[in-house]
Amino acid sequence: MKPSLRKVLISGGRGLIGMRLSEMLIDAGYEVAHLSRQTSYGHYCSFRWDPTTGQIDEAAIGYADFVVNLAGASVSEGKWTDERKQDIMASRVGGTNLLARELREKPHRVKAFISASAIGVYGDADARLLTEDAPPAPADDFLAEVATQWERAAQQVQALGVRTVVARIGVVLSDEGGALPTIARPVKLGAGVVLGSGRQYMSWIHIDDLCRLLIQMMEEPEWQGTYNAVSPNPVTNREFTETLAEALHRPLVLPKVPEFGLKLVMGEMSEIVLASQRVSAQKIEQQGFQFEYPELRGALASFYQKEEE
Repeated sequence: MKPSLRKVLISGGRGLIGMRLSEMLIDAGYEVAHLSRQTSYGHYCSFRWDPTTGQIDEAAIGYADFVVNLAGASVSEGKWTDERKQDIMASRVGGTNLLARELREKPHRVKAFISASAIGVYGDADARLLTEDAPPAPADDFLAEVATQWERAAQQVQALGVRTVVARIGVVLSDEGGALPTIARPVKLGAGVVLGSGRQYMSWIHIDDLCRLLIQMMEEPEWQGTYNAVSPNPVTNREFTETLAEALHRPLVLPKVPEFGLKLVMGEMSEIVLASQRVSAQKIEQQGFQFEYPELRGALASFYQKEEE
């Protein structure tokens, strides 16, 4: 990596992944700036943008040697009303379209565009092992359609001749936010349960492994195209819940929460926890990525052992 290529522009920099990625990039000697709807915050340089109106600071793209595109409204906060679903879609596709427009129309020196997607693109696939070649789920699957449109928007950047990498991200494990604290809360209270049948697969990744992967994708020109960003050891919901209870030294409560009960409470959003996605990490391992946390037990211990010390 040339010393001069040190400036990284991140959309979604205030999110769970974006904040940890920013910390790791700073530690590695990079300069980091965020795209934000606010003018400034914290100790990061920020450029203002608003994907809903197509507005962006004129200087943003000119700043960057690399762009990491993570922006997107949370899929797990609030029920999926029509308005909420529109926001989930527009925040991802609109933001990516806006970045593609800037890269097309403005002078820049961007060497790589790393864009998030999600393993939701595969839909509910039962126990079938999913490689990057698996077709996306039909358009009537909302999360699959979001991911498909998101990736299609990123392909505009590839068409411009900018090296583009799409990371289909699994369930990100962090004790700072995301799915894990929500799942762990009832387990800590001794009320942990298996969700649905418990046989549905969860393809997960430790947040530090994900950020190391995104940096490797950014730095190494061999990375191009679409990759699954998951650990090499997906687990069933039952296995996940049992391993989490063990890490927290708590019992599990039976019976399971039935599928119809989850759908009653969560509505369409229940597909987040009920869909089964057993996703392969073979491609990123063959590309040379090495996991620090390949096994769920070690990943959970990294968060919860320190609580006991």
